[in-house]
Amino acid sequence: MKEVERILRVDHAGEYGAIHIYSTQLLIAKLCFKDIVPTLEEMLIHEQQHLRTFSDILKRRNIRHCYALKLWAIGGCCLGFMTAILGRNAIWVCTESIESTVLHHLDWQLQFLRQHDEEAHNAVFSIKSDEEEHRNYGRENGAGSFLYAPIFVVVRYSTKVAIWLSTKL
Repeated sequence: MKEVERILRVDHAGEYGAIHIYSTQLLIAKLCFKDIVPTLEEMLIHEQQHLRTFSDILKRRNIRHCYALKLWAIGGCCLGFMTAILGRNAIWVCTESIESTVLHHLDWQLQFLRQHDEEAHNAVFSIKSDEEEHRNYGRENGAGSFLYAPIFVVVRYSTKVAIWLSTKL
């Protein structure tokens, strides 16, 4: 079913982008914010596990990946770099924004997949708790100041555009 293939392709691309965001933030954090390095490393490990989950399904089902993976890598690195140089609070605002947007998307996917593809449903469901944990950590540790609102909005809409493009490419 084409919609299931699109869902798997989008989720694979999203995890690929997330790895590049966290990797870049981690690089800056190792230099400037050593106290958050263990948390970023754990989140990165989660995203790498998620990518393996979706890579395995794509490979097993002979489904191509998103054509724009290099773009997601570059975009992820840019987003990770920009938020990291703005400070640890910006990192957590970025995390909350991305994960809240992704979780909204995952909820729709789970409803659809529950009726159409058990294996894909289980794969998406298996990552949801990690994404919720990341969102909650970002929410608890990001600054509530209105000064961070533009970061939240830019990251949210960048994520929405990336999701949409992933369905097309």
